[in-house]
Amino acid sequence: MNPVAAARVSLSTFTVVPVSSQALDRRTARGAMLLAPLVGVAVGAVAALVVVLFRLAIDVEEPYNLLIAVAGVCVLTAASRGLHLDGLADTADALGSYRGPAAAAEIMARGDIGPFGIAAIVLCLLLQVGGLHGCLEAHRATEGLIVAAMAGTLSATVACVGVPAARPVGLGAAVAGSVRAWQAVLAVALSALVAAVAGSIDEASGLHGSVRAVAALGIGLVVAQLFMRHAVHRFGGISGDVFGAVVEVAMTTTLIAVAVIR
Repeated sequence: MNPVAAARVSLSTFTVVPVSSQALDRRTARGAMLLAPLVGVAVGAVAALVVVLFRLAIDVEEPYNLLIAVAGVCVLTAASRGLHLDGLADTADALGSYRGPAAAAEIMARGDIGPFGIAAIVLCLLLQVGGLHGCLEAHRATEGLIVAAMAGTLSATVACVGVPAARPVGLGAAVAGSVRAWQAVLAVALSALVAAVAGSIDEASGLHGSVRAVAALGIGLVVAQLFMRHAVHRFGGISGDVFGAVVEVAMTTTLIAVAVIR
């Protein structure tokens, strides 16, 4: 595996960073998916920095926490070019159609967004803003953003294990089944360590924050995997749109979990 090529593919898949595209072979695809959690950490750190700068610029924090939460979510969305939200919308439209795998694949491949897709995007963004607002109120925004963004990309890594592709072409076909089970377990373990460190940043007690962050990461992964398994059952496999939806589901769930776990 060429680590530079894998890093470029991972950045182009999960962020807005302008790196040139290239043909995907299985080894590069595997490397890109294994590097995905690191990309998530970087995205979360950038969003956390923006939130910190907002809080430094505003003398009175509490009345503006909702505005700061919106800004943080805007960074998360812009960092991925809205690509994952687009995947969520297409997946929601396909699931809401109650069509068979072939017809659902056609719906996902369309360029337009239907009512299910619009509702999914709106509700997802509202939940993310609400979750980040709760994190701000509890003084754990840095933890929430880093762990949630990492959970989103880590969920894509885990989703590559032993899952068939819904279509013979596209991102899903390139990465489906590319990650081995032991590699995914190692990625989860290392991500849990990062979450534990992130949980100690905003929490004076240290250990309590670390446990909360790891628990939130686990909840996000479980919910995302349940969603992914349902999509695979409906579509007969996974696609690039489903990957995007999985990222958003994991990120949203984790952000809320960090906010509500005491």
